[in-house]
Amino acid sequence: MKTKIRHPEKVNKPVNPIKKKPDWIRSQLSNSKEFFLTKTIVNQNNLVTVCQEANCPNITECWSKRHATFMIMGDTCTRACAFCDVKTGKPEKLDPFEPYKISNAVSKLDLKHVVITSVDRDDLDDGGSTHFYEVINATRKKNPKTSIEVLTPDFLRKGDAYKKILEADLDVFNHNIETVPRLYLKVRPGARYFGSLELLKNVKEINKKVFTKSGLMVGLGEEKDELIQVMDDLRSADVDFITIGQYLQPSPKHHPLSRYYHPDEFKELENIAKSKGFLLVSSSPLTRSSYHADEDFAKLQQNRLKIN
Repeated sequence: MKTKIRHPEKVNKPVNPIKKKPDWIRSQLSNSKEFFLTKTIVNQNNLVTVCQEANCPNITECWSKRHATFMIMGDTCTRACAFCDVKTGKPEKLDPFEPYKISNAVSKLDLKHVVITSVDRDDLDDGGSTHFYEVINATRKKNPKTSIEVLTPDFLRKGDAYKKILEADLDVFNHNIETVPRLYLKVRPGARYFGSLELLKNVKEINKKVFTKSGLMVGLGEEKDELIQVMDDLRSADVDFITIGQYLQPSPKHHPLSRYYHPDEFKELENIAKSKGFLLVSSSPLTRSSYHADEDFAKLQQNRLKIN
């Protein structure tokens, strides 16, 4: 009987080995009472947060301040973006009580600013825009002094469905561009770069009072001149606020990390973005779409007043 020889190249190895994190990227640990209070309120209301599902590195800091970003329409996405840690599959039916649950959690956490996002729901005729509308309305009714920010999917091939969200009383409309157009087929195969740009442009044209916002990840293999072009494209779409953060590879099966950007490089990108005319720029290794969103909203309001 012959013994099978296992060749090294045939041994199951990680597809994309994860690079060791540099000293400037470290998640905080905490046993604060506020952190566990936030966790309790989220669990008691049977809610999903992007903080948990996307394995956000800032969860301890944010939850210790009672800041949680709610993810509506379930925890299962109909797309499989190569950078994202949210699970993909066939989603369950919408929870008709979710608007109430979200509004109740916002009240219990006493949030002055809330961020509401969602998975992609390509299975729904309207992409979930009506559900967004209902969640916003319920939240506004129970928490009239709370500013509301939404981070939406692109509603690709859903026509004017996104307009339903703009019928609700919201303050910030965020849709992340994520990466440079050259990398879309690898990083966001289900999305279209110019579709996302058009969405952001249309939102601002429909409602000039709503702040528009978009986010970029770096470390996916992009070039500096490509990042600058995205900044120009976002300004052409009249986007007010851009966030720039480091891509952190969730697992060996996800898109490979090309490199870690140094904090000095984030500062340089911030200065470039500011020169383009954005009302606000947030650029750092741990910057995420909803990181310090409450403080940033206050800055947006102040900066708009300065201009006007």
